[in-house]
Amino acid sequence: MNMPSVKYLIEKLEANRILSEDEFRLLITEISDEELAFLKERACSTAQKYFDNKIYIRGLIEFTNYCKNDCYYCGIRRSNKEVVRYRLSREEILNCADTGYSLGFRTFVLQGGEDPYYTDDFLEDLIKAIKNKYPDCAITLSIGEKSFDTYARLFKAGADRYLLRHETANEEHYKKLHPPSLSLQNRKQCLVNLKEIGYQVGAGFMVGSPYQTVDHIIEDLLFIKELNPHMVGIGPFIPHHQTPFSNEAAGSLRLTLMLLSIIRLMLPNVLLPATTALGTIHPEGREMGILSGANVVMPNLSPTYVRKNYELYDNKICTGDEAAECRYCLERRINRIGYRIVVDRGDYKPLSY
Repeated sequence: MNMPSVKYLIEKLEANRILSEDEFRLLITEISDEELAFLKERACSTAQKYFDNKIYIRGLIEFTNYCKNDCYYCGIRRSNKEVVRYRLSREEILNCADTGYSLGFRTFVLQGGEDPYYTDDFLEDLIKAIKNKYPDCAITLSIGEKSFDTYARLFKAGADRYLLRHETANEEHYKKLHPPSLSLQNRKQCLVNLKEIGYQVGAGFMVGSPYQTVDHIIEDLLFIKELNPHMVGIGPFIPHHQTPFSNEAAGSLRLTLMLLSIIRLMLPNVLLPATTALGTIHPEGREMGILSGANVVMPNLSPTYVRKNYELYDNKICTGDEAAECRYCLERRINRIGYRIVVDRGDYKPLSY
């Protein structure tokens, strides 16, 4: 049986038809540079169909680098005794939101390690405080695995979105990246719970993580298609020098950009960030991400005195910049490639057929 051409597979994805495992394998492993350029062009065209040349900005507030987990790839893992730990106070977090609002941010992303110090009571009060002051803003949480009841409580308090990367959809691969205390089954259940409660939900995975195979990536793509999240966050694996994976190679820029384009065609209206990790492995990585179909960027609103300590991986960019520097630097970069940042919540909009 003759296998289809790569161009045919790209057109099939664009027509919103899912590929088989064999077809995904062919696309990922056999695509030429010329065909990759065609894939990116179709992904960009799809993104512009739904979002024009608008790029949504999310203000990232990294409010704690304490974490009870010990994931093997993460620089703020519990076992890393070299990290200078910090926790932002309620007032410090609200000050970040004040700064962000004045700079045009209408989404705040509260991100941190899984830190039990921040109780449900604290988080509920914080979310309500931000919402009361800025009712036109969205709040995204990225604080790991919680119970159904906690997720529901924070949603009721005013949280709108939740980012929870599944990291890998393969059980055996998951065990190679995480300690036995964590399970892929629970991770996936959390994503199901979040969707059921009503959050706009983001999943995602690392590209080029240790032990990852093409078959693992295919599983990730099929899982994402099945989950049908509102957001997908992918970025290259970048090693951290104080983790068990310190000597592993970083993920491929080419493969990451290819997968961004594939995901854009699979889920044409998805919110798809060009991540900081992309900008870390290449000086123009975020611009390349946008030109591969991404439509979201997440500049940092965290105080400069803590940024360098939220180091999930080595050489993270923008750790010394003030919030305004990050915001306006990114805007200039985005304008140069023909796109524009919009002052907008940037909510997910369902497809209308």
